[in-house]
Amino acid sequence: MNELAAARQHYVARIAGREHIASARLLAALEAVPREAFLRKGPWRIRSEFSRSYYKTESADPVHLYDNVLVAIDARRRLDTGLPSLWAHFIDVLDVAEGERVVQIGCGLGYYSAILSEIVGPKGNVRAIECDAAFAARAGANLRSYGNVEVVCDDGCRDIGGRADVIIVHAGFTQPHPAWINALRPGGRLLLPLTGPSREGTVIRIRRLDKGYQAEAIRRIAIFPGQGRGGSALDQRVVEWWERAAAIAPVRFRRIEHGLPCG
Repeated sequence: MNELAAARQHYVARIAGREHIASARLLAALEAVPREAFLRKGPWRIRSEFSRSYYKTESADPVHLYDNVLVAIDARRRLDTGLPSLWAHFIDVLDVAEGERVVQIGCGLGYYSAILSEIVGPKGNVRAIECDAAFAARAGANLRSYGNVEVVCDDGCRDIGGRADVIIVHAGFTQPHPAWINALRPGGRLLLPLTGPSREGTVIRIRRLDKGYQAEAIRRIAIFPGQGRGGSALDQRVVEWWERAAAIAPVRFRRIEHGLPCG
């Protein structure tokens, strides 16, 4: 086994152990998808989950990427690829299965789109939506060999292209968008980081039940905000309501009005 293959195995084992990953398909995808294929050529600027400062890797050897680190894709805006252990945990709690239709809101450069593609397999598909035109173009090129992935440059709060088994949002928003709720198939799951101006907040998972929906808190997060979202005092109050309610017990509801559950 060469050094890169060994590094990938260690990377997967570390994530699996830390987050107690249950999905064998997710672990296989983490090992199969080359992280370096979704970044510019190295050396790279990386940082740990607890650090605010980047450091540059010693070389362009991709072995440096197979650690639980954030990799800058726009260091000026502090926009990173996303912590592998964190997003592996989120994908795992969504219980993404073979053959399902997944919609991503904010796919970045496509790394997690490729992970999801491997999990759902050829009978499933991934619609990867990215509002930044430059990132969408790069994601499209990066994902060209993944036949079950469609990259769309658009605002993910508009039409997501049909119903979905799973919707996973990769940016902070102040409320669940009604279009996402309405698009969930029976048994469908939505994962959403609810954040205000501070970029900190709580990730919630919403499931569609036989009658209505149920939301529950998953864990705290700090994340880049969705474009143009989360600036007003009213937005902050909506976020705080969701955080308090979901932290106490699962929230049952039938629809969303003005950002809050009702019915």
